[in-house]
Amino acid sequence: MPFVFQKNCVKKKLCFKKRLKLTAMQEKYDYIIIGAGSAGCVLANRLSEDPNNKVLLVEAGGPDKNRYIHIPAGCAKLHKTEVDWGFETEPQEHILNRKLYLPRGKTLGGCSSTNYMAYVRGNKEDYNDWAALGNEGWTYEEVLPYFKKSEHNEDIKNDYHEQGGPLNVGFSKTFNTPYGQIFIDACKEAGFKENKDYNGAEQAGAGFFQNTIKKGKRDSAAVAFLNPVKNRKNLTILTHTLTKKVIIENEVAVGIEILKGSNSEVIRCNQEVIISAGSFNSPQILMLSGIGDKAELQEHGIDCIKELPGVGKNLQDHLMYFLGGSTKKQDAQNHHLTIPNQVLDLANYMLRKKGALTMGPLESVAFGSTELSPNRVDYQFHFAALNMGENSESDLYDINTLPTTDGVSVLPTLLRPKSRGYVKLRSNKVQDKVIIQPNFLEAEEDRKVLLEAGKKAIEILKTKAFSEVIDKHYQPITNYSDEALTQHFLENIETVFHPVGTCKMGQDDMAVVDERLRVKGIANLRVIDASIMPQIVSGNTNAPTIMIGEKGAAMILQDAQSTTTKEEATADLLTDLNTLRLTNKEKMNRED
Repeated sequence: MPFVFQKNCVKKKLCFKKRLKLTAMQEKYDYIIIGAGSAGCVLANRLSEDPNNKVLLVEAGGPDKNRYIHIPAGCAKLHKTEVDWGFETEPQEHILNRKLYLPRGKTLGGCSSTNYMAYVRGNKEDYNDWAALGNEGWTYEEVLPYFKKSEHNEDIKNDYHEQGGPLNVGFSKTFNTPYGQIFIDACKEAGFKENKDYNGAEQAGAGFFQNTIKKGKRDSAAVAFLNPVKNRKNLTILTHTLTKKVIIENEVAVGIEILKGSNSEVIRCNQEVIISAGSFNSPQILMLSGIGDKAELQEHGIDCIKELPGVGKNLQDHLMYFLGGSTKKQDAQNHHLTIPNQVLDLANYMLRKKGALTMGPLESVAFGSTELSPNRVDYQFHFAALNMGENSESDLYDINTLPTTDGVSVLPTLLRPKSRGYVKLRSNKVQDKVIIQPNFLEAEEDRKVLLEAGKKAIEILKTKAFSEVIDKHYQPITNYSDEALTQHFLENIETVFHPVGTCKMGQDDMAVVDERLRVKGIANLRVIDASIMPQIVSGNTNAPTIMIGEKGAAMILQDAQSTTTKEEATADLLTDLNTLRLTNKEKMNRED
């Protein structure tokens, strides 16, 4: 009998869960957010603060239950798994016709659950440029409060940072190799100044990375913004759910059509639909909804509801490559990859939340400028105490291919690319990944910056600071030439997983959203994620995406308040008119 009772309980529980899901689909919401990534989690948190707002958050991936998500060093084991969309580019004409892998987070938290946890805001002038393009409200001074609103910075207390926000930011304290400081010393030898806060008064210089890690665990957008509020009665979260399209009636967004398993459902909303699905999936959803280049939509049998030719265009990303060598001592990160050391490190982590697993692969960073941009940062050095091997035998996306002997790597990174690409539909089915053509290195200036940055990286690796610890420099560092260095980066270049710009904000004919992130020509529809950046920021993109989520949420609530005020004013006016009519009628009756 106890077994039968338990079995019946399980059945009842499953039925109850099923009813809950059906109820969620039948409900009518005030706000529907498509995508539980970095911006989407922020939006879900902020919009549901008011208990009168019924909010639905729809995520294509599953819950963030993969254990490697929460272990900082586990980020290397998340590529090409169930939490990774696993995109790739079309063959790149200017990079030896290579296809580049493009990891994107497919779980609660999106890329903030799978990235390398670097907290970088970019350059002040990035945002001033956005504003100069006609995007009112987006200067650095105007976006800084939204960066600060999110932040709890453990270590830096000044006018550029804040304490008490949901997102934990700080320097690595539980584990560091000696090479992070050696890199900073080497940079100073090579002419950089030390900069202890690249998110502060000035970006240029060398210092330690600020990370989104809290007590030895990744502090993703899901952990920071979603987990504390996920039990709010006015917030519903649907996972493993694809959005087929936005339902648009008379140029007004009124809901979405979702695909959960093999079942399609329509969910309606009263206020707004917000697309926060990232720079590949946000334009895809717009195009599947009939918003985009008319000719391209017709190729896939999609009726064009609103022609916006800029949907999917303006794709930009950062590019990087490795330069480095092996070290004399085994005190970096590779030796931790042996099976015995992985077991020891895991025990140390689980018992004490200390050791090599408490940090990601990135330790230090430097920002510099080439002769092509003497007054403004145009390249970045990511530094990792990691041996990537010689002769390009290692695969960045498979740690099993890395050497188990220690080394160091400096990654010259292109920050302000001139090349532009696009995203196109592969079919009219949401399950089919989009065509991604970034046109990497199409602009000659991009190659020149990577070459000059590589030369500077080699100079750093040959300083006294590094000469004392490096056992062997890998090619093409020894006796390099411009031709050899160029060939090296063409063979080894990868993206930094920072795609932006495909639903750009602006006032020109190719803009998709306005300065309040409203899709042009369609009421009650916004895009709020990295795809709205008109130009890529000069640094890692997660912090700016969270800022965009904060600012976007504030604008939605401001506009809703403005609408409510107007409606109340209209109602008051109608009441006054009715009162006046009654008064006049009573007066006329008395006169009769």
